[in-house]
Amino acid sequence: MKTQVGAAGPRAGFEHTVRLVHDLLDDAVAHAPEATAVRDADGAWTYRELARMSHAFAHWLRARGVGRGDRVLVQLPSVRELVAMFYGASRCGVIFVPLNPAMKRFHLASVLANAEPALVVAESSRAAGFRDLTPVPVWPGQAVRAEVAELAAGDPPPVRVPVRPDEVAVLVYTSGSTSAPKAVICPHAQMTFASSAIQAVLGYRPDDVVFCRFPLSWDYGLYKVLLAGLGRAELVLAGEESDLLLLRRMRECGATVVPIVPSLATMIATLAARETEPAPPVRMFTNTGAALPAPTIDALRRAFPGARVVRQFGQTECKRVSVMPPEEDRTRPGSVGRPLPGTRVRILGPDGESLPAGEVGEIVAIGPHVMPGYWRSPDLSAHTFRRDPLSGEPCLHTGDYGSVDADGYLYFEGRRDDMFKRKGIRMSTLEIEAAAMDVPGVRMAAALPPTGDRDLVLFVESELEPQVVLKELAQRLEPAKVPSRCRVVAELPLTQHGKNAHEALAALLDGSTR
Repeated sequence: MKTQVGAAGPRAGFEHTVRLVHDLLDDAVAHAPEATAVRDADGAWTYRELARMSHAFAHWLRARGVGRGDRVLVQLPSVRELVAMFYGASRCGVIFVPLNPAMKRFHLASVLANAEPALVVAESSRAAGFRDLTPVPVWPGQAVRAEVAELAAGDPPPVRVPVRPDEVAVLVYTSGSTSAPKAVICPHAQMTFASSAIQAVLGYRPDDVVFCRFPLSWDYGLYKVLLAGLGRAELVLAGEESDLLLLRRMRECGATVVPIVPSLATMIATLAARETEPAPPVRMFTNTGAALPAPTIDALRRAFPGARVVRQFGQTECKRVSVMPPEEDRTRPGSVGRPLPGTRVRILGPDGESLPAGEVGEIVAIGPHVMPGYWRSPDLSAHTFRRDPLSGEPCLHTGDYGSVDADGYLYFEGRRDDMFKRKGIRMSTLEIEAAAMDVPGVRMAAALPPTGDRDLVLFVESELEPQVVLKELAQRLEPAKVPSRCRVVAELPLTQHGKNAHEALAALLDGSTR
């Protein structure tokens, strides 16, 4: 079924066909069956081979009594078989629950209690640990891969289950920090709409090689599977690659599209600056997760002449809010782009009123990409996922702050925890971090806002002395925005998704003053 959506949005007339997750793979098979679909360290599959493996996993699930609405929890590294499991679960209406391989026992226990899976697939070394936490069958990943490969060798018939677009395809669990992880409910319709809308802007191509360093447990990694399929592109799963071999691997596989977060972007730019060999043929970097500092963007452009550096803003709860069109990557440097085709953004004031262009308020995303809520968390869902009072459409109250200009471009000012007042002036940790990254010799920066017992603190990766960094910041920021203290560290702690780990940074304050 084709629908016209977003007549009032930035891409009027965007046409989307309501589809299931596995429909995207089947479409790719119909149009490019022998094109390489996915590659890992051990080899590659064509789209035809990937589809056959996905049908084999669907048969494997059904043989074990797993069916529509059941959850299958999978904790495996990013390998080809994980992609086949994702599509195979979709084929039989099973809810796919990918977990980060780095998730520890403390959070695993809460996830198992929340998801109540029918079956668990985990690496052999972790299977015993899962059996201590759950009574459901726990299958070692190596055994599952072997059995599915044997089924696929027999060319199994297609699995056809009448799955509806409004049924849940995936539960995406957040990484969790001080509290239990929560799962975003991701139905087929929302996932395929968001993927198609992103593809309409980014334009993945059949000659693209998408180099993905992120786990498929994170929506940023998982959606690369769908985007690559829409573009008939090759997806390279490179999560296990050594950092030191990063550029060589990108060069060997011919990477043309590279999803990044700031920490990965900094690493790539630093490695490229040291090399004398030609840069990999990257035509587009896409950033999300955290704002990409201007010095990092400049460093990428120097190392990869002609490459577009695309700024984006989003949350798992709607996948993506905005994308800067690649052809406009050098315009409006402070913007994170325009709302996705078929979607809208409103900026709300403290009383829920719509704010005019240029004024900062809460970012609210509206459209078919908004997920229905959090799994088994009705109160939290009701607070975050609502209905737009003007149109009745689903809307996501992001808790993030920003503004739109007169042309509809979005400017991200910071997350709720990033915004604070100091000495009577409202500010964001993002602008302080961006100013620190502008200081020559600072590789990475993270700011912690004031609390009741500490003032504004800045952490930097650098060889500079703390007082030198603060002096440089005083030349770039208003006095009230200059931190009272700077800590120089050898390496900033990061979350599993490459973002600054603020809890770990706060714990460092109990150590030395340097």
